[in-house]
Amino acid sequence: MGGQNDTLQGTTVAVDKVSVRYETSSSEAYASGGGLRGRLASALPNRNRITVNALRGVSFAARHGELIGIVGQNGSGKSTLLRMMAGLEAPTTGTILTSSTPILLGVNAALIPDLSGVENVTLGCLAMGMTPDEAEAALPEIVELAGIGRSIYRPMRTYSSGMGARLRFAIAVSARPEILLIDEALSTGDAAFMERSKDRMDQMLKDAGTVFLVSHAAQTIEELCTRAIWIHNGEIVLDGVAKTIARRYRLWAWKVAKHKPEEADRLLKEALEEQVETRVLLTKPWEPRDDNHRQYHRPRHARG
Repeated sequence: MGGQNDTLQGTTVAVDKVSVRYETSSSEAYASGGGLRGRLASALPNRNRITVNALRGVSFAARHGELIGIVGQNGSGKSTLLRMMAGLEAPTTGTILTSSTPILLGVNAALIPDLSGVENVTLGCLAMGMTPDEAEAALPEIVELAGIGRSIYRPMRTYSSGMGARLRFAIAVSARPEILLIDEALSTGDAAFMERSKDRMDQMLKDAGTVFLVSHAAQTIEELCTRAIWIHNGEIVLDGVAKTIARRYRLWAWKVAKHKPEEADRLLKEALEEQVETRVLLTKPWEPRDDNHRQYHRPRHARG
């Protein structure tokens, strides 16, 4: 499950042996001393430096028409992976190639709080490369998809988190992106919005698009996605059919939540033993490689 040799044929995103390491400060050594001295020392700027491995040798290929869910506990590397694909951060080692510029949609996607929803829609559309006329033409469809009623004319600072997330999603998909990266932005919507969102993503997939969806809710991944990738401590545990992967992850997470570490460790070990290494074959990645003769490139700011 998840093991394969992947070329760029029909592929929108290729991730090859990507690792991300960064240094950060840690107060662990000082705090372990206890007492007031330890607490004061932990606040000093020259505290211990440690290396964090956010991703470890991650490889996979995503193809046209796939809706790929990414599951894993907090700190597993899910959001880091999306930021790498979007070009917002550069991998320490490895290569990422995309067939077009991915659009990253997150809960904290930048909109201007003091402007109304309508004004933010216009700015968002222009920022994604639409002309003023295209942005105006897209407005009714965006307003309908967001489903926030007359609130669209109020300042964004008056919106709930759910309303803001719905408007961000509606703006992002209005650009008809070939590659859409969604980081928890659908988790705050109601059932009606989820249904509208799924319909819109289904249309994207029919148009040969690819969607990545990060969610803490494995059931959402199971219901919406065609494929799922389980990440743990920066490594891929399993990659396969969404329903199967999401259910196995949910069982593992349930054992962790119920403080049954031995059973959780057994499930994780079994999953890791089933994994077969995925090899992504990148040969002359600057040349068109698929049936549509697309040009593959590294996301902005990323390096091989």
